[in-house]
Amino acid sequence: MTAPRIEERGEVLWLDNGLLRLGLAPQLGGRLLSLAVPGGPELLWRNDELLTDGLETRAGHHPHGGRLGDWLNYGGDKTWPAPQGWSGPGEWAGPPDPVLDSGRYQAITAVTGDAVTVTLTSGDDPRTGLRLSRKFVLERGKRGYTLELTARNTADRPVRWALWNVTQLAADGPGHAEVAGPPEVVGLLAGTGFPAWEPAGDRVRVPHQDVVGKLGFPAATGLLTHVGAGGTLTQAFAVAEDAEYPDQGSRVEIWTECPLPTPLAELGDLDPPARIVEIEVLGPLTTLAPGEETGLTIDCTVEAEGAR
Repeated sequence: MTAPRIEERGEVLWLDNGLLRLGLAPQLGGRLLSLAVPGGPELLWRNDELLTDGLETRAGHHPHGGRLGDWLNYGGDKTWPAPQGWSGPGEWAGPPDPVLDSGRYQAITAVTGDAVTVTLTSGDDPRTGLRLSRKFVLERGKRGYTLELTARNTADRPVRWALWNVTQLAADGPGHAEVAGPPEVVGLLAGTGFPAWEPAGDRVRVPHQDVVGKLGFPAATGLLTHVGAGGTLTQAFAVAEDAEYPDQGSRVEIWTECPLPTPLAELGDLDPPARIVEIEVLGPLTTLAPGEETGLTIDCTVEAEGAR
């Protein structure tokens, strides 16, 4: 079996163990922007108008704020604080924002004989009071990786947030997302409508569709899967049964979007660049005293096969 390794190309870090290849962009909000079996198709969606195949920006971009319509959506996998909103300091008013979403993350790498580790850490965000860390671990002989998330309170006041990991995947062909657990589903946001869903045994299935909207899953049991043309990505995580979760108790959220004739004024002029599905894992809402932190671990595995 191939020993895992890290290759640095410009500002991009490539992790490879012979079975799986990850491309990380610390300078773009600590994103994972490429995930594929070597020689196989890309699993994640990324914005080719903004990024080259080498994950470098095509033109100079700068950290910025503004409305959703101003957001430079690079794609990939990233971590934000929840709940999201614009009505007060207890809600994260992004994306965009200049620190947690589009800011530069510090990268620390480590290599052993059996694993490579990259820890990406944000700057201190004055609005939320948070510093986010994303630790990727790729081991020898595994077609998967572990993502360990941490949110630390760097402010001089208590703050209350949940970790929120967002993975964007292409939805321009056959495919679906599946959430393990009973069919308890809440409509969270209807840009053009709420996405359609259907029970599928012990899971809930959300097919690819031309709808801009979001569903929440308060009864999710800790397994979230996307099946698409590039293969199958499964994310496993622990749920805290008695804890409070954001967005009507949602432990998982599914967002779908598609290009529109005109931007959605009611969503800050959001103008979706492509057919995209987001699979989103949330941690519980946690009150953090200054210096305290909360964590969330997601075990990700890949099956390199077509949609089924």
